[in-house]
Amino acid sequence: MQGVCRFDLCKITVGTPQYEKRDRAVFEWGRSKIEIDYVPEGGNDMFFIGVDLGTSAVKLLLMDENGKIHKIVSKEYPLYFPHPGWSEQKPEDWFEQSMAGLKELTAECDKSQVKGIGFGGQMHGLVALDKEDNVIRPAILWNDGRTGKQVEYLNNIIGKEKLSKYTANIAFAGFTAPKILWMKDNEPDNFAKIVKIMLPKDYLAYKLSGSFCTDYSDASGMLLLDVEHKCWSKEMMEICGITEEQLPKLYESWEPVGCLKPEIAEELGLSQDVKVIAGAGDNAAAAVGTATVGDGGCNISLGTSGTLFISSEKFGVDENNALHSFAHADGNYHLMGCMLSAASCNKWWMDEILKTTDYTAEQSGITGLGENHVFYLPYLMGERSPHNDPDARAAFIGMSMDTSREDMTLAVLEGVAFGLRDSLEVARSIGVNPRRTKICGGGAKSPLWRKIIANVMNMKVDIIESEEGPGYGAAILAAVGCGVYPSVEKAAKKLVKVIKTEEPDEELVQKYEEKYQKFRKFYPALKGMF
Repeated sequence: MQGVCRFDLCKITVGTPQYEKRDRAVFEWGRSKIEIDYVPEGGNDMFFIGVDLGTSAVKLLLMDENGKIHKIVSKEYPLYFPHPGWSEQKPEDWFEQSMAGLKELTAECDKSQVKGIGFGGQMHGLVALDKEDNVIRPAILWNDGRTGKQVEYLNNIIGKEKLSKYTANIAFAGFTAPKILWMKDNEPDNFAKIVKIMLPKDYLAYKLSGSFCTDYSDASGMLLLDVEHKCWSKEMMEICGITEEQLPKLYESWEPVGCLKPEIAEELGLSQDVKVIAGAGDNAAAAVGTATVGDGGCNISLGTSGTLFISSEKFGVDENNALHSFAHADGNYHLMGCMLSAASCNKWWMDEILKTTDYTAEQSGITGLGENHVFYLPYLMGERSPHNDPDARAAFIGMSMDTSREDMTLAVLEGVAFGLRDSLEVARSIGVNPRRTKICGGGAKSPLWRKIIANVMNMKVDIIESEEGPGYGAAILAAVGCGVYPSVEKAAKKLVKVIKTEEPDEELVQKYEEKYQKFRKFYPALKGMF
């Protein structure tokens, strides 16, 4: 291989480097050493596939080694509600539609240049296989609410303190361990058949490669992983009545777990050498896709639900377990606050109350930021972080005869920002204090909402070029796993591009600080009224 170094009008061609990374080459002659950016001749001809296994559809994208997205394909599958509050899917549907998506995605590219497949996927879901690798029952999903009895048992009988010691988290209805206990209590015959327990994206990896695996970030949401020490918790396995042999082998998110099975490679027309990469849970994969990696990285998601995601080199747990403490896809850790209603609050207000779909027009007449006397509590579906209160409800407070339509709309946007600030305050209480954040999700398209977020949080808010979230992060993980980049952090920071930054205004920050101190008193005062 040859590298080319250019200094203005001077061109120097040198020989094979002593050692090199894909984006950096080092040449040595005796005591002399030169480092240069290295670009292989022939351009960018390596492709990586990111698979985002969502609740309504699987979304696949094709990315080259420079981070350019060449094609995106989406395939839907059914969601089943066999009883009120239950939510299930058939893993076989995930695989069928993923295979169809992979064929469509690679139909027009040079298939010989596809090098790796990475995954991001819906977390917490329980997939159980028998000794013949058949799915025992439909997967119980993250948004399934049948495990109230089991959550009560874990948090109050086993005890939150013990759970936090074992796993760094407490039990939530969506987590995997309560689902296992539910199956043990209610479907003992099916429970007895379990040979393999895995998460949704890991079922795809297993079908494609034959590797029984998961990654640390996704495993963190099972309530079975000792997050701090990155190993399965013996205590939790005993509580759930399962063995380590029933649980998948643990990998870092960028590590290859195997290659395509011969029959899969043949059906897809891909090389058997295509690496299958462990991947990550959807939030961690999305964080990679926004370059929220390394120490102190932060991302705010304004989707249907809202998340505050903070990456950290150090493991940390707040004393009330108000935030999730999970492993991150970059090899470190992260704290995550999740509010159940974020952009959905604005959608409810616009669609159901104001009866309009012109969100931009409704926000165009809003002025007087930081001076609104109306407050909104964003708890339409209860709340997770930091209150963990399924009975919490939304409310408008502070209206008077001169309250306008614009005041009410602004209160909704501000209320969501304050709700996210609640999670940020928990992070700050344990010494984690990011100074800037990325922002993504449908709500992030609003310049007004971004400005409110920047000033409520007192952080610079970066808007990124691509918003493909978990799928893009999964493709980046695949590129790292194939050796194109030396680390997840370096890859993400090179490939993810910031196109605009919203700066906080000192005067407005102070106004919103005063408003937030009022806001945070409302929930405790009203808690007993819901």
